[in-house]
Amino acid sequence: MGKRLLLLFLALREFAAMAQNPDSATFLLHKFAQNIGKESYIVHHTDSGLFYDVTFKFTDRGTPVPLKARLGITAKYDPLSLWIKGNTSRFSTINDSIVIHGRTASIRVDDSTYSRDLSKQSFLVAGYAPGTVQMMLLKYWESHGKPDSISILPSGTVRIRKDGADEVGPMLLDRYVISGLVWGNELLWTGPGDQLLCIITNDAEGDKLEIMQEQYESLLPRLLRSAAMHGMQLFTKEMAGARGGKASGVGQDVSSFFGKGPSSLSGKYGASLGKAQPTAIVGGTLIDVVSGVAMKDAVVLIDGGLIKAVGKAGELAVPAGYTVVHAEGKTILPGLWDMHAHFEQAEWGPAYLAAGVTTVRDCGNEFEYIDAIQGAIDGGKGVGPHILKAGIIDGPGPMGLGIVRASTAEEAVAIVRKYKEHGFVQIKIYSSVTPPVVKAICDEAHRLGLTVTGHIPEGMTLQQGVDSGMDMINHIQYVYQVMKRNKDRSVDLTDSTNQEVLRFVKAHGTVIDPTLGVFEMIFRNTKDDITQMEPAYQTLPLPLQALFRNMGMAPDVAPRYKPIMASAEKITKALFDAGVPIVAGTDMGFPGYSVARELELYVDAGFTPLEAIQSATIVPAQVMKLDKVTGRIAPGFRADLVIVEGDPLARIRDIRNVRTVVKDGRVYDPVVLHGLAGFGK
Repeated sequence: MGKRLLLLFLALREFAAMAQNPDSATFLLHKFAQNIGKESYIVHHTDSGLFYDVTFKFTDRGTPVPLKARLGITAKYDPLSLWIKGNTSRFSTINDSIVIHGRTASIRVDDSTYSRDLSKQSFLVAGYAPGTVQMMLLKYWESHGKPDSISILPSGTVRIRKDGADEVGPMLLDRYVISGLVWGNELLWTGPGDQLLCIITNDAEGDKLEIMQEQYESLLPRLLRSAAMHGMQLFTKEMAGARGGKASGVGQDVSSFFGKGPSSLSGKYGASLGKAQPTAIVGGTLIDVVSGVAMKDAVVLIDGGLIKAVGKAGELAVPAGYTVVHAEGKTILPGLWDMHAHFEQAEWGPAYLAAGVTTVRDCGNEFEYIDAIQGAIDGGKGVGPHILKAGIIDGPGPMGLGIVRASTAEEAVAIVRKYKEHGFVQIKIYSSVTPPVVKAICDEAHRLGLTVTGHIPEGMTLQQGVDSGMDMINHIQYVYQVMKRNKDRSVDLTDSTNQEVLRFVKAHGTVIDPTLGVFEMIFRNTKDDITQMEPAYQTLPLPLQALFRNMGMAPDVAPRYKPIMASAEKITKALFDAGVPIVAGTDMGFPGYSVARELELYVDAGFTPLEAIQSATIVPAQVMKLDKVTGRIAPGFRADLVIVEGDPLARIRDIRNVRTVVKDGRVYDPVVLHGLAGFGK
């Protein structure tokens, strides 16, 4: 019996060792919860070490994103070499190699070659992909004493920490946080045999991407909710600690889009931020964004999350017990809106608030994720703006995005009803929806009191989309596409065809969020100084700087697109002059700061600074039917305000100089918020 037990023990130990380091595995790659590709690795055993050959590929909205890599490590997970080549998103490439010689690393990044002395603890990893390299990074960290930080090559530093565990069905999954590879925090889970089970990260264009071990794919919706709530918890813990508070508060069960989510992922998720205190803002110049009137030496009284009174110093007294916020020499504005957000990670919350953005419309997201993010913020267990959710619906075909698809009118109606049941205020149509389904979506949304925004699907015109019932259109490109264009692709707005387009949009009351900043980024000459576009560029986290640095067009190509960018600005101003509601939206871009850039582009197009500010305050409140409760500074309105240095009515760029942010009556320091989001000073 003893011999049998010994043999069984040895067999189990060998099985466990194999489980910890299998010679091959496959991960499925997801975006918007949709399986869009896979990553596979095979291990080759040699006398010098183990070599992981990795094939990584996904197809994002019809565009292949292929990547190959080879990682060499010793049996103790010390790095030997890394070669990686291919794409990390639809718009970015990578071509790196690193070879270790003793205590020196020979590095090639694209066409640049150099050497670097190794620090005490170093690993080779070039970003979020492939997941296999992150798996070995985690093994290296664990086997080398779990250091506070690890130097990574070709550049950077990462921090890893174990963050607890999640009970998912019969399994207890260990949860880790890695920071430094992408902007913000990645969340990783390991399962049986300490094998990597899931990474929830962001790809090189800023979209959330999930890497799931193949056999555990069904767990993804629950892990998305967990990622949202734990990501928010990291901020609330820090803020509670900064205030000397204790992490407390009970989380809530979050329902799945297709049913009830598991209660095992609710529980305690973060620190309550506490009640807002009675506050008086005194001494600044208050801008009434409806009339444009500026009130100097203003007093704003805030209590219970609402504005109680507004008046002039000497006429409106500050009651006893109010905390005074001094705004002398500064300008007081309503909190800004971003009407085209994609809240892809928790770090967007503090980044938005730090830039004075207190409300966003999320234009399409993974249901489980955005629902949990909104729940954490609204429940006082997260840091971020108010979120208005627009539920995305796409159609069939290879260009489709996400898992929420409608091929028939019946499917469309069922999806719209689900979104309505879960607190979504709008539907977003994406690019592969067929014309009959567009009509069915709009009809059911309107019947339920929802509005409809989105792309104009392939094969339809703007006029057809609006005639089908679309209330709002994302991106100025869809107006441009139906206009008559010159040989250089510019537009003549005096042309009768183009005048008719303007009249059509005005007559139907269609709302446009132009997202000019997105087109500026796409068309920019990569040799141009990016700080002209974003003066705070050097304060961005290093992974974001790397992401934006090469975004744009080659110097020999970029000039050909200047007429298109100029036309986009001209069309936006012409629509505004015609009486079309223009709302400021960014479609991501520089987190938070992109709203300011969007307003600057409107002023460049001919808006007055006040008109630009209105597009990010009272106008979005009006089109979302919330102008009786938010969008301006007046008694009874929600206490969402921003205090900026300077006078943005005279110089729109001053709107960037945020000194204090108030959301729901709670006062925030933008320096602290940017610190939470990983920004520098």
